[in-house]
Amino acid sequence: MRIVMMGSGGVGGYFGGRMAAAGQDVTFIARGRHLGAIRANGLKIDSRDLGDTIVRPAKVTDDPAEAGIADCVIVGVKLWDTEAAGRSILPIVGPETTVVSLQNGVECDDVLAEIVGSERLIGGVAFIASSVSEPGVIKHIGTMQRVVIGERSGGSSPRVSALHEALLSGGIDAEISDDIERTIWEKFVFLVALSATTASMRQTLGPIRDDPEKRATLFGAMQETVAVGRARGIDLPEDLAEQRMKFVETLPDDMTSSMHHDLEAGNPLEVEWLSGAVARFGAELGVPTPVNASVYEALKSKAAPRT
Repeated sequence: MRIVMMGSGGVGGYFGGRMAAAGQDVTFIARGRHLGAIRANGLKIDSRDLGDTIVRPAKVTDDPAEAGIADCVIVGVKLWDTEAAGRSILPIVGPETTVVSLQNGVECDDVLAEIVGSERLIGGVAFIASSVSEPGVIKHIGTMQRVVIGERSGGSSPRVSALHEALLSGGIDAEISDDIERTIWEKFVFLVALSATTASMRQTLGPIRDDPEKRATLFGAMQETVAVGRARGIDLPEDLAEQRMKFVETLPDDMTSSMHHDLEAGNPLEVEWLSGAVARFGAELGVPTPVNASVYEALKSKAAPRT
C-alpha cells in the first residue's frame, strides 16, 4: 500500500514511522529543519514504553507531487493548514485514492471534502501523546497509540480494511468504528479539555488532575463539549465526561497536549478549532460554555487565524 503522510509531526511522524519500519511504502511530507534531519539521519521514534525505532533511509520530500499517486493520503497537519494541505495533495490523489484526516477538531473533514471530494474521504481519529522533540525525532509518551477509522456513512469497506491492515502491521492499536463521527467527537471531548487546561495553566496533566480546582476545570470543559455534541445530534452518552475522567486517571503525569507544546514553543495555537469551536457551537445552539469560552478568550491572541 502506497501511503503518503501529509504532515510528519507527532501524529504523522509516529504512525507513518511505525508503518514504514514494518515495511509499508510510506512517503513523509515535511519541511524546514525536520525535513533536513529526516533526509540526513532518517526518522526516529523515541518511545520509552513501546520501544524506539528508526526509519533510515526515509522517503521524504517537501513537495507532495514528488510522491506519485497514492493509495492513501493521511493528513496530519495543524488545523489552520487544512485547506492548503488539501490543495497541495491534489496531484497525488487519483481515482482510487483514499484520504483520511488524523487531525484534531471536528471540522477538517468538511474542509477536505470540498477540495478532494467527499467520496474519497474516510473518517479517522488518532489517540496519542507525541511531538517533535527535535528535528527528525518523534517523542512518544505512554503506551497509548491508537487509530480508529471508518466510512463516514458508518462501518467498514475494502479501503478501510486495507488501511486497517497497514496500521496493524506497524504494531499500531487500530480499530474500525461503526460510527466514526461519534468516535471523533468522543476524542474531541477529551482533547478539548486536555488542551484547554494544559495550555491555559501551562502544566502537564498530573498537577492538573491532582488539584481540585484545576480538575474541576478539566471536567467542566468536557461536560460542555458533551452537551454541545449532543445538541448537534451526535450520539454521545450523557455520562461521557465522567467516563473520560476515569480514563484520565490512567494517563501519565507528564502527558500534555500539542497545543501546550505549541504555546511553549511560541507557535500559533489551534484553540480556534478546539475551545473556540465549542464556544462557537454553543452560542449557535444556546448551550452554555463558560469554561471553553474563557479559555478561548485567554488564548485567542496566540491563535492561528481562521481562514
